[in-house]
Amino acid sequence: MSTRRDELLTVDQVLAELGGVSRRTFDRWRELGKAPEALRLPNNELRIWRSELMRWLGTLREAA
Repeated sequence: MSTRRDELLTVDQVLAELGGVSRRTFDRWRELGKAPEALRLPNNELRIWRSELMRWLGTLREAA
């Protein structure tokens, strides 16, 4: 069994994992506090830990 290290994903990678959600929709979710927590890098780009994305998706499944 291999263990995969956590990784930082770009917003584009997260959108692709979510099946092509638009950036506008993702930004709106962030404004409403309904998106996975993100890190803002010194260059002002956002990154999301893969583990945070998976945790967030799990909360959606429980709410459904």
